[in-house]
Amino acid sequence: MKAHQLLGEAICARLITEIHGLGFLPEQITMKPVFSEARFETSRDPFSGKDTLCAYWHHPNGHRVGEMKFHADGTFFAEYDVVLPHPKDPRWFVEGVVAWGRDDVIKSEPKLLPALGD
Repeated sequence: MKAHQLLGEAICARLITEIHGLGFLPEQITMKPVFSEARFETSRDPFSGKDTLCAYWHHPNGHRVGEMKFHADGTFFAEYDVVLPHPKDPRWFVEGVVAWGRDDVIKSEPKLLPALGD
């Protein structure tokens, strides 16, 4: 897991940057993805048959609010829930943010849904 710590922290920082880039103020996001606060486990990748390191974040009431997966081939995927109206564009609702990549190349984007009309 130590090998994944620096990359995991960089991915968490990227997710937080993506959230703030939408216009959310730090105090609007009560929970943030922090690598060291995740619960870790390994699972078998059904395609490669190799182990995947999985990190999960949970709300204090128990439901999952995010995950990060490190695959044996160097790829990763992370997702973190926001579940708030877009702070700058009322046409959108922010479901969450995602990040993906390979090795130290990190890409990210928000998960937006059309807002419900009045």
